[in-house]
Amino acid sequence: MDSIRAEVLDFYDKQGIKIFDESEDEDTTDLHKCVAYILQSMPNLEESNLCILVAGALGGRFDHEIGNINVLCRFSTTRIILLSDDCLVHLLPRTHHHEIHVDSSVEGPHCGLIPIGMPSGSTTTKGLQWDLTDTEMKFGGLISSSNKVKGEKVRVQSDTDLLWTISLKKQ
Repeated sequence: MDSIRAEVLDFYDKQGIKIFDESEDEDTTDLHKCVAYILQSMPNLEESNLCILVAGALGGRFDHEIGNINVLCRFSTTRIILLSDDCLVHLLPRTHHHEIHVDSSVEGPHCGLIPIGMPSGSTTTKGLQWDLTDTEMKFGGLISSSNKVKGEKVRVQSDTDLLWTISLKKQ
């Protein structure tokens, strides 16, 4: 990790953690390098139910948040969830019909669907306070921000990749 502080690197080195220096690669973020390492290390990746949770991925510098969201797009076939103290974000690839199970004891009710990469010509949802029916979404137009989940299940279908975000409840 090219941005790691010396004292943090020293701490992990003293714990016997194997350290990889990938700092010569300035074209990818630290998160990208970590996800690539995880995927290269997974035997039978196609048969696994891998989900990568990234704590602290949101809530800092906006350019870093966008870099983390870009990792979701670059590894779109891998389930990666970005977490902050307030919300989670993950990619809903256009190649699937999605059924999201909401654990209302820790998630919601506020949520959003944001087209990523290109505008959505048609997005349909079921289970939101303001459901969408073949709705066009794009930056500079409508995006489904400030929506709310109505129950324990949300269904989403779109012709483009979407970001799903939902608030996390403070315990």
